[in-house]
Amino acid sequence: MKPVRLITATLAAAALSIPLAAPASADPAPDHRGHNHPGHAKPGTLRWAAPDDLVIGTAVAGGGHHLEQDYPDPFTSDKEYRKLLARHFSSVSAENQMKWEYIHPARGEYDFGMADAIVEFAERHGQDVRGHTLFWHSQNPAWLEEGDFTDEELREILHDHITTVVGRYEGRIDQWDVANEIFDSSGELRTEENIWIRELGPGIIADAFRWAHEADPSAELYFNDYGVEDVNAKSDAYYELIRELLADGVPVHGFSAQVHLSTQYGFPGSLEENLQRFDDLGLGTALTEVDVRMRLPESGEPTPEQLEQQADYYEQALSACLGVEGCDSFTIWGFTDKYSWVPVFFEGEGSATIMDGQFTPKPSYFALKSTLLEAGDDHGWGPPPWVGRDW
Repeated sequence: MKPVRLITATLAAAALSIPLAAPASADPAPDHRGHNHPGHAKPGTLRWAAPDDLVIGTAVAGGGHHLEQDYPDPFTSDKEYRKLLARHFSSVSAENQMKWEYIHPARGEYDFGMADAIVEFAERHGQDVRGHTLFWHSQNPAWLEEGDFTDEELREILHDHITTVVGRYEGRIDQWDVANEIFDSSGELRTEENIWIRELGPGIIADAFRWAHEADPSAELYFNDYGVEDVNAKSDAYYELIRELLADGVPVHGFSAQVHLSTQYGFPGSLEENLQRFDDLGLGTALTEVDVRMRLPESGEPTPEQLEQQADYYEQALSACLGVEGCDSFTIWGFTDKYSWVPVFFEGEGSATIMDGQFTPKPSYFALKSTLLEAGDDHGWGPPPWVGRDW
């Protein structure tokens, strides 16, 4: 096998050197599943409002479609973005920077620069980290998808990737999305789209979990998908597969729903029921990519009614998670419209996050905070959240 070459990204060093408004806390790095890390939670913020057994997270913008936008990498370059990222959230997910095409750009080469920077940022600010993702049909590099590999070679490529990436962050990443989006909407495996399942068969799914567990026995290993919020054919397929894997002793620890929603459609009314049945299997559950997009008027600005409906969807999603004992992670897929993926992929839609492009909080932000506070045991309301920029 070719020797592994690690690429050091100069942007990573730059990201780490950008100061924030306040110095990093001297508190020790968080323990695994340390949740809110009270020493890092500033009064009036989302992470301060959250109950002690729930992490409130966000995706860290960068990589992927951001590389083609007319702004520099958000995580590296935007000081205000980084300040709010540290202040409000007790968990972070790499939006694109740990996906195959970004972290494994050539066979035998790994680029850990930005992934390292995100993990180190999280450790300095008392945040958990969710790893995303190891086994997916999308955003794979051309060398992998177009390579003429034998089954044995392809299997070793996947084994090496999981062992190298998960092993690098052993004890530092709390939850991994091991297998992402492996079923279609009818509950059938993506046999044609997913290179691993197509070439190596469904049994490779169990191997991916086993390899990830060997690389980091302390990390929780999840299935992750969209369109599984309700009890439906797709979530049923996950339920049956996970039952089989657990019976075979495969180290599956959790099931997560992405929760990409739109105000054009109704809220998934069986979300809590669906999470509960996975909880009943002894799994952890999580909402991992929550956003609520809308079709914007010609002005490009959402109406007050749209913003209120959006806030209601965010609140319902959070309440569903809070209603299930094992749902201990709630992550929004970006917190500002300035860097949202939605307008890039959904023409005419946007305003999907809890802050606008100027980092001004929307009704959705306050809906999340009030719901968190109501669920918490040890917090008062604190100072009014709209005072100054200290919200």
